[in-house]
Amino acid sequence: MTILLVRHAAAGKRSRWAGDDRLRPLDDRGRRQAVGLAEALASRGVERVLTSPYIRCRQTVEPLAKTLGLPVEERIELAEGAGAAAVLLLAGEVGGAVAALCTHGDVVAAVLGEESEKGSAWVLEPDRGGGLSPREYLRPVA
Repeated sequence: MTILLVRHAAAGKRSRWAGDDRLRPLDDRGRRQAVGLAEALASRGVERVLTSPYIRCRQTVEPLAKTLGLPVEERIELAEGAGAAAVLLLAGEVGGAVAALCTHGDVVAAVLGEESEKGSAWVLEPDRGGGLSPREYLRPVA
């Protein structure tokens, strides 16, 4: 099993968005980052694409899913504030599949204990303790 843990791409500043934050879309930079992520992840054998139900996360992985001809699966376990335990359970659910999971900065930090850049991805593999260990960090392309 390999998990590609993706932090959603750039979506402007939360403080400048007047509506429901779950509906905040990617900005121009974020759309470029999403295309770059698709190019970087397409050759990694992704079999499933799962995302937080927030629009900015879905938009981040849509180019990848389109490139691979896969559906985008929305999962509440990847929503903002979900925490590490929810992600670990979801990772276990995908079994041996290579899966791209798109989530938020707070969730990535909870899983890995460190921050990551918007539009970046971590290549994770199971460790002996039942967690996920980072193997590679993929910086944002755009």
